[in-house]
Amino acid sequence: MKGRTFTSAVVDFPPNAHAMPHRHGQAFVYAYVLEGTVRSKLDGKPVTTYHQGENWVEQPGAHHVLTENTSRTKRAKLLVIFVSHTGDKPKVDDPRS
Repeated sequence: MKGRTFTSAVVDFPPNAHAMPHRHGQAFVYAYVLEGTVRSKLDGKPVTTYHQGENWVEQPGAHHVLTENTSRTKRAKLLVIFVSHTGDKPKVDDPRS
């Protein structure tokens, strides 16, 4: 699509790891659990746990306040696909949250 960029990334969470709160600007985000179990929370939504083979979407402008591997012994991996405006960063950390 003209003016849009599709970016994919595999996000690897070691045991007991978590991501900083962040935003994806005006990107549409699709996340698929490749391995393990991940807990996620978007601002204004309940905390949800996703297992291998499950997925979620984030609407443009969403504030992702929690992403964590629930296991203390096993890795978790996500396939994340971003559809963003060309030139936009797909992820911006929000350390003040």
